[in-house]
Amino acid sequence: MATAVTVAIVGARDQAKEFGSKGTASDVTLYHAVRDGHALTVIEPNQYPEKFAPLLIALGMADRTLVVVDALSREVAETAATVDLFDSPVDLGLGPAVGEAEVRRAFKGMRLESAPAHALDYPKLRATLDGWAVPPAGGDVVVRLDHAFPVKGVGAVALGVVRRGTLKAHDKLRLYPSETIVEVRSIQVHDIDVPTAGTAERVGVALKGVEADELSRGEVLAPNGALHTATELSVHVDRMCRYYRGSVSEGLVGNLLVGLQFVPARITQGAVGGPLTVETDRPVVFSPGDPAIFADLSATSGPRVAARLLIDGP
Repeated sequence: MATAVTVAIVGARDQAKEFGSKGTASDVTLYHAVRDGHALTVIEPNQYPEKFAPLLIALGMADRTLVVVDALSREVAETAATVDLFDSPVDLGLGPAVGEAEVRRAFKGMRLESAPAHALDYPKLRATLDGWAVPPAGGDVVVRLDHAFPVKGVGAVALGVVRRGTLKAHDKLRLYPSETIVEVRSIQVHDIDVPTAGTAERVGVALKGVEADELSRGEVLAPNGALHTATELSVHVDRMCRYYRGSVSEGLVGNLLVGLQFVPARITQGAVGGPLTVETDRPVVFSPGDPAIFADLSATSGPRVAARLLIDGP
């Protein structure tokens, strides 16, 4: 494909279906459209707000985000607070029942206060999303996996997005955070066999050396030695969620999103303003400088997102 982009549509339900054909569905649902050489993948966290993880996964998968506001609600408030901790560009889609000035006031001090706003006009929004693309990112290939399944006569097939570099058929790569080395048997982009895939392209990868039931969301394909793994991370707070009512400090138990890995975690040392140590219940894959989102799923009031952290190292 000439260009590609993955967009999370959050804030209101049943919006993503307006932008493409339904594809993979789990706790998030993907929709796809290919028009004039541009590949658009739209993600909707269909099990949110009952579960918080799907919102984080959708935002973690996305290159850009469209927050649809058709009413100002608790769900929209938590969504906005969470989007505020991610760096991908964000736009607003405004339903007819809300005014732009009203929405700007509600999001005062947040990224959404100054985000570009669009009327909830689906043909015009489709044209807008078709104009979004991701520039190439060089370096070692990195592919984040989000789904996997077995295919008779093929074996394990993993779905994911190339985040950096170029993926090539017959590459031998490590399946992080494990030490397993796998071979890329073949690559498909939107059901078309291709020899290579580049930045932002969504791929289906047939893998040799692993079974489908051994694959899980958040695993990463990359050259051996290109990334780090650890169960203890040195981090610091980059941004607090302004509405979180707990304390991001020693003793806080929750979950950590690193890439697409969503794992139970505990802060074992430190407090806001200084270095923190976070322990996870299983190894995570990362590069120093990567962001991580700490979620407190036990929060009884306010948002379930606590802070955006930056990983300094193991």
